[in-house]
Amino acid sequence: MAPRLDLEGRCIQPLKICIIGAGGFIGSHLCEALLWNTEHSILAVDIFCDKIQHLLSPGEEWSNRIDFFMINIKHDPQTENLIKISDVVINLAAICTPADYNTRPLDTIYSNFIDALPVVRFCRDYKKRLIHFSTCEVYGKTIGSFLPKNDPLRQHPNFYVLKEDESPCIFGSIDKQRWSYGCAKQLLERLVYAEGAENDLKFTIVRPFNWIGPRMDFIPGVDGPSHAVPRVLACFSMALMKEEPLKLVDGGKAQRTFCYIKDAIDAVLRIIENPDRANMRIFNVGNPMNEASVKELAEVMTDVYCKISGKSKPNLTTIDISSKEFYGEGYEDSDRRIPDMKLVTRQLEWQPTTSLHDLLEFTLAYQHKTYSQAVRECVSKTFSTSDL
Repeated sequence: MAPRLDLEGRCIQPLKICIIGAGGFIGSHLCEALLWNTEHSILAVDIFCDKIQHLLSPGEEWSNRIDFFMINIKHDPQTENLIKISDVVINLAAICTPADYNTRPLDTIYSNFIDALPVVRFCRDYKKRLIHFSTCEVYGKTIGSFLPKNDPLRQHPNFYVLKEDESPCIFGSIDKQRWSYGCAKQLLERLVYAEGAENDLKFTIVRPFNWIGPRMDFIPGVDGPSHAVPRVLACFSMALMKEEPLKLVDGGKAQRTFCYIKDAIDAVLRIIENPDRANMRIFNVGNPMNEASVKELAEVMTDVYCKISGKSKPNLTTIDISSKEFYGEGYEDSDRRIPDMKLVTRQLEWQPTTSLHDLLEFTLAYQHKTYSQAVRECVSKTFSTSDL
């Protein structure tokens, strides 16, 4: 493997990287990139390893550079020692499924704030660099969402583009428990930032904007609980494979930007390998060119999936459902999330390259190949049971 250079042209020395949450969607792609494209070694921490099992087989050329520890950071004393022997700590551990924010607000707050406190403390005490994954949800609502619907200022970038060092974090009332996630994440950001200011903790905070790709979430009843509700991409994928209409919460009016996971991981590698440019920074990482309403996303996904599967487009592709019916009481959504990219472009010389259509094609091809047969069997079993 050719020596890797940082953005200043200097050779990058191999690092020992502790990844907490290595077995999840982002963690699995990050582990792949680190093992396949760099000489860094990984201490992989998670309570599951299904998504990185292919990286843990002995006899591979990278096998001596990854060790997996099936531990829960909430109560396992190994966490401290793993951080102590690492060069860099990456914290990906979180509950980040909107359906849980309402129904499991305490678990959401504990997982995203309380449980992460020892990780921050150990990084501070042992002088370890921390790359903490937050969320674009910390921004909450846009300023423009408070303007009248027909106000032309709603279309002005100052009222909807989200900037790391300028945009306010605006949440709903306390009874709207959907904001428990964003509030917990924001408070942890403030703690990390304060540790940097007062105790010289070297940190970088990453705010992902809807990263999409293979291995994202789960399909209920196949590789996740049958009663659980994953995020929108998995919900839509499941409906497409079941040949059911896609459910649009509150008409699918909310707008999001979508970034391909491999583009995003390239940004993360630049953060890891360029500490002089990334330390003490907060970065938006997303793709503002891939903006779509949830309704538009459903339409594109339907077209792409029909192409991949060879199925005809159904007459009824979507149905509307209220957020109260889908998520329960206390749900409230943000209207629009567009990341400002000036800082990440200037500091890391990074730009995403994958279009919305292409990232959906890559992702749905994986979903179809991995899950379609199992989903058909689940549907068949359901029909058979109902006939009894």
